[in-house]
Amino acid sequence: MGRGKVQLKRIENKINRQVTFSKRRSGLLKKAHEISVLCDAEVALIVFSHKGKLFEYATDSCMEKILERHERYAYAERQLVANDSETQGNWTIEYTRLKAKIDLLQRNHRHYMGEDLASMSLKELQSLEQQLDTAIKNIRTRRNDLMYASISELQKKEKMIQEQNNILAKKIKEKEQAVAQQAAQWEQPNYRVDTSFMPQQQPLRTSLNIG
Repeated sequence: MGRGKVQLKRIENKINRQVTFSKRRSGLLKKAHEISVLCDAEVALIVFSHKGKLFEYATDSCMEKILERHERYAYAERQLVANDSETQGNWTIEYTRLKAKIDLLQRNHRHYMGEDLASMSLKELQSLEQQLDTAIKNIRTRRNDLMYASISELQKKEKMIQEQNNILAKKIKEKEQAVAQQAAQWEQPNYRVDTSFMPQQQPLRTSLNIG
């Protein structure tokens, strides 16, 4: 049969307690040294006996450096935990605020749609009516502004097209006048054709030369 598990408890006999402490302390210091050498780890070990005597081990005898490093690490951990707690608290507050705002907007939307009015008091209904009247006035004002702007834009385009038509009509009229004037010159009886550019006809010779 195998050995049963030994229950750890305080050794009541002071002599046995001191002997056990000395043995276990030596083994503990040895293990600390081994792990520092084998694993290239920085190790610091502090042990106080029941009489308050200090026993310590530190890698390369740099106990203060290791303790300072531990303090910085512990401080950073505490700050991180504190920041996480503060951030979590802020997120909780922000979530509650946003949820309340969303609930209010959804409730107002239902009221604007004429829903869930039974739970509203007379004062709340009057306030809702005023809000709707104001909204309708704003909608009408915006609609009129857009209509006036559209009409003004159409009038500008109409004026521009009319000016272009006037310019085109003027050019057509000038062209028609020039054509009519030229046609009238051709129809005049005393209109003389310039023959300077026409070929000259040679006179016919009637004499017969007999050799």
